[in-house]
Amino acid sequence: MINSQEIKIGTCIRMDGGIWKCVDFQHRKPGKGNTVMNTKLKNVADGRVLERTFQVGFKLDDVRVEHRPYQYLYEDGTGCIFMNQETFEQIPIARDMITGADFMKEGDVVDVQTDTSDGTILSAEMPVKTNLVITHSEPGIKGNTATNATKPATLETGAEVRVPLFINEGETITIDTRDGSYVGRVTDK
Repeated sequence: MINSQEIKIGTCIRMDGGIWKCVDFQHRKPGKGNTVMNTKLKNVADGRVLERTFQVGFKLDDVRVEHRPYQYLYEDGTGCIFMNQETFEQIPIARDMITGADFMKEGDVVDVQTDTSDGTILSAEMPVKTNLVITHSEPGIKGNTATNATKPATLETGAEVRVPLFINEGETITIDTRDGSYVGRVTDK
């Protein structure tokens, strides 16, 4: 059990028959009355988000979370198959439980979060930045760079992103896996 004032971003609690992960919180002291914790909680099973207010000192049932690196192997009918880096055990994880799944390629290592009490998989997250090769992109038009112009580009994983006009097919770029934005070009040195 934890007190409501101990909730931080990433804290998991058991509530209303499910496991909820804190995505945002605010410690607030109204003009009169007790201090409260305004939280935004996301259900790890179905992705629903709700806002909940707790009085300070309210006891909550916390969930012990374990982070382990898993390597992405392939995708089949049961989901994306991952291998535990320590025990070599293979497990399926549904694609919608993986943050940044569109930018995942074979061999990538993701951070899998599990509930230590029963081994339930809560979520899987790609690293924030990943390097991918552009497989298709239209050539940029010379003189069209006065404004911050972008063009669509298809990556080796099949995902489509917006890149600056000077980026060409066959180049390796860095992508932010949270929102699919272009970060920079990878140069070989």
